[in-house]
Amino acid sequence: MFLKALTSICVLALVGHSVAAPWPFDLTTISAPDGSITAKTVSFGATLTELWVKDKYGKPRDVVLGYDDNSLLLTDPNHPVFNAVVGRYANRLKNGTFSIPITKDAQPDGPNVYHIPTNDHDGQVTLHGGIFGWDRRNWTLVARTPSSVTYKHLDAADEGFPGNVTAYATHSVFNGGIFKTSIHATATQQTPIMLTQHVYWNLDAFQDGVDNILDHHLQIDASRVVALDGNAIPTGDFINVGSTPFDFRNEQKIGARWDDAINLCGPGCQGYDSEWIYDHQETSRTGTSLWSDRSGIKVDITTDQPAVQVYTAYWLNLPRKVIHGGPDKNYTKWAGVAIEQQGYVDAINTPEWGVDQICECYTFFGLSHEIIFESHP
Repeated sequence: MFLKALTSICVLALVGHSVAAPWPFDLTTISAPDGSITAKTVSFGATLTELWVKDKYGKPRDVVLGYDDNSLLLTDPNHPVFNAVVGRYANRLKNGTFSIPITKDAQPDGPNVYHIPTNDHDGQVTLHGGIFGWDRRNWTLVARTPSSVTYKHLDAADEGFPGNVTAYATHSVFNGGIFKTSIHATATQQTPIMLTQHVYWNLDAFQDGVDNILDHHLQIDASRVVALDGNAIPTGDFINVGSTPFDFRNEQKIGARWDDAINLCGPGCQGYDSEWIYDHQETSRTGTSLWSDRSGIKVDITTDQPAVQVYTAYWLNLPRKVIHGGPDKNYTKWAGVAIEQQGYVDAINTPEWGVDQICECYTFFGLSHEIIFESHP
């Protein structure tokens, strides 16, 4: 994300007859000048809470899952990571352990061996940066325009990672239905950094009697997925997607091969929770597309990251936003699909890949992706 440091802004506003939520759950609204897209965010986790775009009838729909009470981003024990910036190290980390220089196997405790709290797979995995990753931290709003907002976060060796990291996340909207998120980060010493934005999509917005994303079309410019062990940790190998349910090089409905998707996202889990490695640099071409015939809304994503994680939300079960038919109805399994632009998962424990995710002292780490919305009859 691009950034420009400005004096911190504290916003107190009246919504109807109630006072807006205090920081870090303060709500910021940004809109494109042409009215094609509106986003709402909060400081907590630099989180996207609503994203309104127009369907094929010209009617706005909120196409991301979330809460009406955004304090649940902190307190909900289910912790689905709704639409937040995730770090310092996104996705999974084997045994919550790594060393610098990186190694395949865990090393004896020493000055360059690090242990991060585990929170997944019965204590064998660290997920999304630890117990309190960046998605569960208070960010500070530092810049705002009618069409963009920038948040800052100082990670002071949190969760046991080495050194301090300062990060800026900017969300922007543009004419023509464009949403862009960019993150810039610098570190005070060698440390792994791998970030993502964990957005859950439902392009029908739970209208027209549709409760899941199985009829959404998905296309991914990738011929490989990362092979995983029983804890969803990379084995070091890749799977060629040809003749498998992972093949979305040509568009397929997410649910087109659903009977073949049993156990793909873990034992007893039906659906997807895997990382695709892009075949090309996707900064100026579409890496991932998602669309719905019912709403006519299509999402085309470009990114500077080499991979994308797709999670079809098998474990989801919590009340919907009111605009999505809640709170009497729940978001349940397959209600949304998380599409996460990111680096190679657990590359810091997979040296055979030759992927360098160790950010050197005061060097710059960047992540940027752009999402273009279109409406089709």
